[in-house]
Amino acid sequence: MALDAGWADPTRLYGEARQSQLLLDAAKESIAVSLGVRADEISFTPSVALARRRAVAGLVPTTRHPGPVVTSAVEHSTIIGAAQAFGQPMVEVGVDSFGQVDPDDFLAACRPETTAACLQVANQEVGTLQPVEAVSTGLAMRGIPLVCDASAAAGYVDIPPVWSVLTAAPESFGGPSGIGILAVRTGVRWNPSEFADESTSVPLATAAAIALEESSRQAAQHGSRVSELVDLLRTRMAAEIPDCHAVGHPMQRLPHVVTLTCMYVDGETLVRELDREGFSVASGSACVAEDLLPSHVLAAMGALTHGNLRIGLPWDVTRADVERFMVVLPQIVDEARGRLL
Repeated sequence: MALDAGWADPTRLYGEARQSQLLLDAAKESIAVSLGVRADEISFTPSVALARRRAVAGLVPTTRHPGPVVTSAVEHSTIIGAAQAFGQPMVEVGVDSFGQVDPDDFLAACRPETTAACLQVANQEVGTLQPVEAVSTGLAMRGIPLVCDASAAAGYVDIPPVWSVLTAAPESFGGPSGIGILAVRTGVRWNPSEFADESTSVPLATAAAIALEESSRQAAQHGSRVSELVDLLRTRMAAEIPDCHAVGHPMQRLPHVVTLTCMYVDGETLVRELDREGFSVASGSACVAEDLLPSHVLAAMGALTHGNLRIGLPWDVTRADVERFMVVLPQIVDEARGRLL
């Protein structure tokens, strides 16, 4: 319906435009229900990267010398880039070997002059959940707004309602690319002056809303089953492949994501060989894929930055799929290592 009736610019006043506006309002209402917010707190951007930049930029005061922005060392590269651009200077808080910040360390980095704090809900590369609820009270007492990137978490786990600004990526929960979700809490001091008005693709917004609703519904139904398969992958591959390790927190994590690191083998080689076997996985940094740089997330964790595989299990994955993967991967790793000798 949105493709047929949502083609018009919803900011106009003619009949087709009003129909587009109704569809856009319905998409916002659906996403608001999924995220537990008000519909008027939801907006769309042409990409999730732009949503992340705006999440930081919108909190920067219009003064000439804004205070620093505090981030974790494993935030998405777009968040870190925006913080470097707008904070004076940026303060980066380290993580432990699981990729998780210590709440006390994070709060200690937040000073009275801090403009904003950025802490993702979960890391999209290794799946580790961050203690956003644990830091939120201290930030609120200091009057510091919290930016949460929920790109990896939305549609998979409940989002703690403790943030000031939130971003989400529809393509991460089965929606379309080419659109981002930005939510700003009512009452947050927000500076929209840097942002030009933009039209929103109503079909993309509608598709994003449907995808989030469906993924959230399936999370309750299939989350524990998929999480058990991730546990199986973490345990079996680390035991059956020499010098292979599962990284990220074993318990406080997303239900569907696992990252393996394998020594003495190139990650891109593994991706190509697995693709030939019908498995679609990723390697390198999940948030800087275009430059093939080593993962800053794995580096911050002190983990191996090469020979890594990020595996995301869809809700309809079967145990047979995972069993076949666990047969194929050790063979591919062994063959790849053999070619290096």
